[in-house]
Amino acid sequence: MAKQESGKKLVVKLVKSTIGEKPKTRATVRGLGLTKMNKVVEHDDNPSMRGMLHKVRHLVSVEEK
Repeated sequence: MAKQESGKKLVVKLVKSTIGEKPKTRATVRGLGLTKMNKVVEHDDNPSMRGMLHKVRHLVSVEEK
């Protein structure tokens, strides 16, 4: 069973458009809850979230909270 990080959050902001990106990349951005430019969402810090963010790292900015 995976260890859970207590209280760590990631603040994710879409800083670049998904126009021209592959469909899988667009789906990952939508899966993160980002629909428009400059939208900010907050997620728990876990390995699956880190994997999604790594895939779209050229489109988003991430800050630890």
